[in-house]
Amino acid sequence: MSKKPSPKLPNTLTVIRLILAVIVIILILFPYDMIGFNFPKYLINGLAVLDVKLAICAVLFVVASITDFLDGHIARKYKYVSNFGKLMDPIADKMLTNSLLIILAGEGFIPTIIPVIIISRDIVVDGVRMLLTEKGEVLPAGKLGKFKTAFLMIGITLKLVGNLPFSLWNLPIADFLLIAATLLSVISGIQYFNGAKKFITK
Repeated sequence: MSKKPSPKLPNTLTVIRLILAVIVIILILFPYDMIGFNFPKYLINGLAVLDVKLAICAVLFVVASITDFLDGHIARKYKYVSNFGKLMDPIADKMLTNSLLIILAGEGFIPTIIPVIIISRDIVVDGVRMLLTEKGEVLPAGKLGKFKTAFLMIGITLKLVGNLPFSLWNLPIADFLLIAATLLSVISGIQYFNGAKKFITK
């Protein structure tokens, strides 16, 4: 019989994700030229560029994304719910993904419209969720929202590693996943709002 994990584990994973998000942001934005240091970049097969700094960020991002999955899974399975988790889990999620979307857009890796749509959708959904909470109602995220999150995390990871290995075959998988995540963001947001209307208006 497997041992039941500590009730503190989901919150610990959330804190780890928050710390990793901060590290990734600093790692990307730190002005290394001021200290005379630059991470190397490698041209692979004359087709793709691998930036070591962004590759390190990709590894940290993947680890942080895994903690996101684990803390949610553990909290649901064992019904571990805390005020800290309710507050910090969405903050850690948004810091991790939205900050990277903004940075990638600022660096010209992705169109600005992608973070604008995704972040705007998150603001609306979070507002609706707060209204539901005030009324004592909870509306879980739908399957489209989960697909959106998965596409978003994989797409960001691929962008950070120069879309490798797919860029070697000229397949824009990272772009496809981020566009799909943006579309799913809008559709799932509309679905969430429609599902919440009956509770908001009652």
